[in-house]
Amino acid sequence: MARGRFITLEGGEGAGKSTQGKRLAAWLEGRGRKVLLTREPGGSPGAEEIRKLLVQGATDRWDPITETLLHFAARRDHLERVIRPALAQGQWVLSDRFADSTLAYQGYGHGVDRGFIAALERAVVGTERPDLTLILDLPVALGLKRAGGRRGPETRYEEMAQAFHERLRQGFLDIARQDPQRCRVIDAAGALEAVQAKLQAAITEKFQADLT
Repeated sequence: MARGRFITLEGGEGAGKSTQGKRLAAWLEGRGRKVLLTREPGGSPGAEEIRKLLVQGATDRWDPITETLLHFAARRDHLERVIRPALAQGQWVLSDRFADSTLAYQGYGHGVDRGFIAALERAVVGTERPDLTLILDLPVALGLKRAGGRRGPETRYEEMAQAFHERLRQGFLDIARQDPQRCRVIDAAGALEAVQAKLQAAITEKFQADLT
């Protein structure tokens, strides 16, 4: 059986990844693909437990290195129990965040040594890389305004200083510049339907042979 495709959605707070991910999954299913829609941190029972530690509580609940380690612990469980088995079964995996988020949030945002993060990624993730990463980009103020309309307890990152969010936005853009074969930057400031059209176009361009 042919390996499935691995697509990740990245971006700052309020970029619309969750909403756009659901629409993309439905679109791909409409084109005859079996799709697993998942998220990080989380995506597996164990990783969802770790998620609660990361996205709830005070902004200073963890020091940056502890936070980084928690993200990679969740990622390992997610990979082993969900992502790799799905890809092996030929499913298309669409993940709301993956390793790029740790580099952007903890590396660029919190200042954790990027070499340390790269070493953890080699140990935890190995050679597993997304086939395509779609980075939803928009001005920080707009993203935080959109995110501010959400309800619930998962607001720990949203409540961090705007300077932190500016740094992680630049982090995502740097990641895209350094890996242009894998990454596509999508302007997420427009209407939902317009952004979805850009995402579908990027996937069609990348996987044209698989979607015909």
